Amino acid sequence: MWRAGRVLGLRLAGKERAVRLCSSHPPKPSSSQPSSSPRPRAEKQRRRREREEAILSSQHSIAEDESVKWSEKQKILYTAQTPPGTKKDTSLPLPPSYSPEYVESSWYQWWEKEGLFSPEQHERLSHAVDQTFSLCIPPPNVTGTLHLGHALTVAVEDALARWRRMQGYRVLWVPGCDHAGIATQTVVERRLLREEGKHRQDFTREEFLREVWKWKNEKGEEIYHQLRRLGASLDWSRACFTMDPVRPHASSISVVFCHVTCVNVRHFQPLLIFIKGFSRAVTEAFIRLCDSGLIYRSEGLVNWSCALESAISDIEVDSKELPGQTMLSVPGYENKVEFGTMVTFAYPVEGHEGEVAVSTTRPETMLGDVAVAVHPDDPRYQAFHGKQCRHPFTNRLLPIVTDPMVDMELGTGAVKVTPAHDHTDFLLSQRHSLPRLTVIRGDGTMSPPCGQWLEGAKRFDARQLIVDALVEKKLFRGKKSHPMTLPVCSRSGDIIEPLLKKQWFVRCGEMAKKAIQAVEDGQLEIIPHFYTKTWKQWLSNISDWCISRQLWWGHQIPAYRVELPNCTEKEEEKWVWGQSEDEARQRAAVKYGVRPEAITLTQDPDVLDTWFSSGLFPFAMLGWPEQTADLQRYYPNSILETGNDLIFFWVARMVMLGTELTGQLPFKQVLFHSLVRDKHGRKMSKSLGNVIDPLDVIHGVSLERLQEKVMEGNLDPRERLVAMEAQRKDLPKGIPQCGTDALRFALCSHKMQGEDISLSISQVLSCRHFCNKMWQTLRFTLGVLGDNTAPVGTLEETTPLSSMDRWICSRLYSTVLQCEQAFEAYELHTVTAALYSFWVHSLCDVYVEYVKPVLVQQDEGAAVQPDSEHSDRARQVASSVLYHCVSTSLALLSPFMPFITEELWQRLQPFRPGGADAQTSLCLQPCPRSSQLAHWHFPEEEGDFLLVQEAIRTARSLRAQCGMTKEKPAVWAVCSPSQARVLLHFKSAVLTLSRISSLHIYCPQTADNLRSTPPPKGSLVGVVDHTCQLHLHVQSGLSADKQIQQLSQRRDKLIPKLEEILHRVRSPDYLTKVPAHVRQRMDSKVSALQQEVKTIEDQLKVLQQTQTAE
Repeated sequence: MWRAGRVLGLRLAGKERAVRLCSSHPPKPSSSQPSSSPRPRAEKQRRRREREEAILSSQHSIAEDESVKWSEKQKILYTAQTPPGTKKDTSLPLPPSYSPEYVESSWYQWWEKEGLFSPEQHERLSHAVDQTFSLCIPPPNVTGTLHLGHALTVAVEDALARWRRMQGYRVLWVPGCDHAGIATQTVVERRLLREEGKHRQDFTREEFLREVWKWKNEKGEEIYHQLRRLGASLDWSRACFTMDPVRPHASSISVVFCHVTCVNVRHFQPLLIFIKGFSRAVTEAFIRLCDSGLIYRSEGLVNWSCALESAISDIEVDSKELPGQTMLSVPGYENKVEFGTMVTFAYPVEGHEGEVAVSTTRPETMLGDVAVAVHPDDPRYQAFHGKQCRHPFTNRLLPIVTDPMVDMELGTGAVKVTPAHDHTDFLLSQRHSLPRLTVIRGDGTMSPPCGQWLEGAKRFDARQLIVDALVEKKLFRGKKSHPMTLPVCSRSGDIIEPLLKKQWFVRCGEMAKKAIQAVEDGQLEIIPHFYTKTWKQWLSNISDWCISRQLWWGHQIPAYRVELPNCTEKEEEKWVWGQSEDEARQRAAVKYGVRPEAITLTQDPDVLDTWFSSGLFPFAMLGWPEQTADLQRYYPNSILETGNDLIFFWVARMVMLGTELTGQLPFKQVLFHSLVRDKHGRKMSKSLGNVIDPLDVIHGVSLERLQEKVMEGNLDPRERLVAMEAQRKDLPKGIPQCGTDALRFALCSHKMQGEDISLSISQVLSCRHFCNKMWQTLRFTLGVLGDNTAPVGTLEETTPLSSMDRWICSRLYSTVLQCEQAFEAYELHTVTAALYSFWVHSLCDVYVEYVKPVLVQQDEGAAVQPDSEHSDRARQVASSVLYHCVSTSLALLSPFMPFITEELWQRLQPFRPGGADAQTSLCLQPCPRSSQLAHWHFPEEEGDFLLVQEAIRTARSLRAQCGMTKEKPAVWAVCSPSQARVLLHFKSAVLTLSRISSLHIYCPQTADNLRSTPPPKGSLVGVVDHTCQLHLHVQSGLSADKQIQQLSQRRDKLIPKLEEILHRVRSPDYLTKVPAHVRQRMDSKVSALQQEVKTIEDQLKVLQQTQTAE
């Protein structure tokens, strides 16, 4: 961790050379992830600076959308008297437009009260299948609030849970909260200091824990409130907290009922049935792992936060890149502290005229140096083998040792060794039996071995004192600016100090091998599959895991130090463990052959790492170690879905602990989603001030409030400036009210399995517009159904009559099939794209516009009139087709947009065909299946209609060029015979959707009845494809010269625009800088412009040929 900022050198015969350590193998941290190389880290820092500069400058890159433009929408409220938990009244008139507040009112309370999210309702489903789908939510910290990254997790997992539930699976999705040891303790300590002026040390441990529980009970439900607002279909009766002592358990209720046969159960109260809670599972896991030798106590280097006076995990360490000399604020120091400099000083070589020059970014640790290392084959230092250096302050002799890990090619090839404060040096000390001298205490002050002149001084104050002393002794050789990576505690902002501590460790080697083997054997599937390489690489190089934390809040380690009669302080520590002190005493009596009453036990005051307890979540949430009905039915879980940043800290540990403690993998599949970034490509982080609360997107928020939130955070001044400027540019009017459904749909519309997700509010806003499109479609559908005298036909008995009925039915079949396949592959973005395309582009833009004249008889001049084809029977069939298209689409959209689909589906129920039994909620409605729609599959119609759509688009373009609004001109289609047959088959659709009076077919290459008179001269020409042209006859006449002029002007405008975009797209860093979804949008834009330019050129060519012929 510190190695990147530490450089060492050897000075001989007056020559000074810069040097740095270097091993070809990076050191293994105590609990963590592979370290990144300096080059990618520097590149990452460079990109970050570029993004910040782009935000602060007046320019915007092409990867950015325009700022969100929106106007305040009318808010419609649901005002009917509906007590919480009762069903919403959908008999009220449907409001004129979509309003999230109206739609999302009352539904969730009803779902929850009806128990629709409980797996027990499975027995009531008519479409139930004997399959189970179980998963847990990655438990968020009890201290926090959800951000858009959490919202993505919820949206994805809820979509999967709702989909499986509609398929008839027995679904269990368990909610939970993590006690978040460090974060929670820090929050409560700050509150006590702010409100009462007291520090944690002013309380006893028991008193402080009571304060934490009090805070948790007051504030800990905020996350659960957010999850409900997001529509998460979690089984709240099974919610668990990782510090639960006991909790009610739904499965135990059913177990009790099974055994109660001959007693009066009228007064049975299920909430009195409890199981031992999560804490029991944590204690049991620790004991079992200790008994098997997988947990041991040892001295080792840990990431230490002096401000918290605790070891912390790697995930709680932020890496701060420094370009060079930088002044930073550090907790506990009034003045800023200098970092990013390298100090060089000399060690005299005993018995030799030379001296060792050492360069380091941390001169305060030089009092802990115990040796200097060189490579055994380095010819420059053969004479120094076995020599010693003299420490200038302690007078200790530091041996010069040889070790093959030292890289001879880098610098002078000499390395100073500080085992108690550096991970790599610690490993080197083990090989050479070097002492380990701790010179910094847990509170960040210098320890007694430093001498009286430094003892008790703060470590960064001691830094300057040591430099001054080196100058005085004439051993100081200079200081220079030096780029480095500084490890910072994410909880306290303190600088991390590697310290040597006696801690409890988990032996990970053998468990890691089993986790690798499980993936290689196919027992555990990781999706996307490219993460399997990362999985194997990390687990193959895993270190033992430090699980001790020096906190009060958390699971106190159930290990007890044993003092036997007549023992001395110098004896080796003796430890036992147990569920209670009594159990531990009995274990100690057996282990040491002593009477229980003669033993003195002292429980370890430390608590377990939060990741230890969260690693048990998949089975502890089901009642383990008890063999509960839930554990037997829902374990292993079906899937784990989470962010790809947790692959090491949580997922790998769950697999290792689950396999070891239960004998089974905790889940069968792991689905990783990408990280959510802001529109500038920056990871959403509290430290950057760019985190967005999903409730702010759901309800809307002003720019002023967003800026206040940034000011409330503890941000670096530059980060605050960047964050506030980004808000001003991107959200000048704040965030509009988008609603839950729009947010969820937008999140699921991104490809999860690949590049990170850059989410902009404009994308969510466009999904709100989609909600309104759905709303207006239902208004039209309900109007049609309400006017019908005949009932809607069932899906099975509805046979489409017209070509357009057959086309939309086939499109629905293809959409359902595509959704089925994509859901099974967890490609939710494909599902959302298919549903959006069907609803907007097929149903609304085409079919509804086509059938309006049929269904509402509003246009006497329409091409589709009730003749032999469009009789009352045809009108009835069209109504049924429309109903089933809307109803089926709502069911498919339900997993993503639960509120609006429930609202609209309920309003369709009075028209449900055949009086068939319906589930009370869309949540439990059978999922549409392509097999049910097989009789609606007409692939020829679908394929042929692509030509028809292009013809309609071209005809509309021609009408627009002529400035026609109400006029319906005649159009000639000059095409091939096969195209002619298609256009005639869909003639009514072409006439209606193109708003033309007649369509004449002309096939110049055939002599059959498809040949009609050629188009009139002087007609406006539109190109459908290379064999099909449309000619629009304008009565008033547009001369060929005039048409050529108009088309040339249009082309001259398009070409520069196209060239500008192509220049951007072809830039060298386009692929690396621009997110995938932006590139996709740009590619579509380029294709559309190229097609339009080609069409214009084709039209010009035809017009010029016409002029020549004349």
